[in-house]
Amino acid sequence: MTRNSSDAVGNRSLGERLVATAWTSAGDVSPMHSPATSPVPIAERIRAVADAGFCGLGLIVDDLVAIRDTIGFDALNGLIADADLTHVEIELLERWWIPRGAPGHTYEVRDLLFDAADALKPAMIKIGSENGPPTVDPLALAAPLRELAEQAEAHGTRVAIETMPFSAISTVPMGAKIVSAARHSAAGLLVDAWHVFRAGTSLAELRATLTPEMIFGVELDDAMPEIVGTLFADTVDNRVLCGEGTFDLVGLVATLRELGFGGPWGVEILSTTFRALPVGQALRLAAGSAQTVLR
Repeated sequence: MTRNSSDAVGNRSLGERLVATAWTSAGDVSPMHSPATSPVPIAERIRAVADAGFCGLGLIVDDLVAIRDTIGFDALNGLIADADLTHVEIELLERWWIPRGAPGHTYEVRDLLFDAADALKPAMIKIGSENGPPTVDPLALAAPLRELAEQAEAHGTRVAIETMPFSAISTVPMGAKIVSAARHSAAGLLVDAWHVFRAGTSLAELRATLTPEMIFGVELDDAMPEIVGTLFADTVDNRVLCGEGTFDLVGLVATLRELGFGGPWGVEILSTTFRALPVGQALRLAAGSAQTVLR
C-alpha cells in the first residue's frame, strides 16, 4: 500500500481517537445479507479508514473468511500496519454458551476468530447472544463466558458482550451482571449507544451498574425518535450520523468518561442512505459527526 501515512496521523491528532467499526467502512452491504462480505477491496477499505483519520477498524466474520481465503491474515496485518492503524476489533460470535457439537453451536466461528486474533492481535472480539426474548437466567451464562474469556486470553485478546434489546442479553445492566459473575479480566462489555437508548436504559442505570474495568469499548451512533419496522430492521437501516438524531450522546459520553473510559471511540453507522455513499465520503462524515459530539 502506498499512501502518505503522516497526513492520516496528523488528522487523528485533531481530536479523540476513533475506530471505524465494521459496518461503517463496509460499503453497500448490511447484516441482512448472507454472506455479508464487504464489496470494498480490503486494501482500499483500510486506506479509506486511515485517510478519514481513524486509528483503527473492525471486521466481521464474513470479511475474515474472504481475507483468509485470499491474501491471508498475515498480509492483512501488514496492510493495517502500513496504514499506521493501531486498533483492530473483530466480530461477531453468538451462542457461545452452546457446547461444541451440540445443535446450534458456533465453534466454527469461534475457531476462525481465534485464528484471526493470533495474527491481528485485536483489542477485543465482540460477542452477542442470539435474537429473541431476554434470557430468564442470565447468570447461567457466567461460566461459559469465563471459559470463553480464558480461551481469548490464550490467543492474546479479550471478549466484549454487545447487548442488544432484541436479543437474549438485552440490556447493558444485564450484560454487566453476567460479566461481574464471570470474574475474568478478559470478559467485558461493548456499550453501543443505539442499544443503550433503544433498550430504554438510562444514564443513571449505566452509572449504577458499570465499573471502569468492564468497559472494553463504546460505539457512537444516533437515531430518530420513531422506530421503523422491527428493532432489528431499525438498527440496520435507519441509524443516522452522531448528533443528527435524538439520543443524548453528549450525556452518554460524559457518563462513560466519568466511569473512566477514555477511548478509542467506535463509530457505527448503519443505514440505507449511509451505505449508498462512496466509502471514503461515508467515513469522513461519520468521523466528523463523532468528533463534534466528543468535543
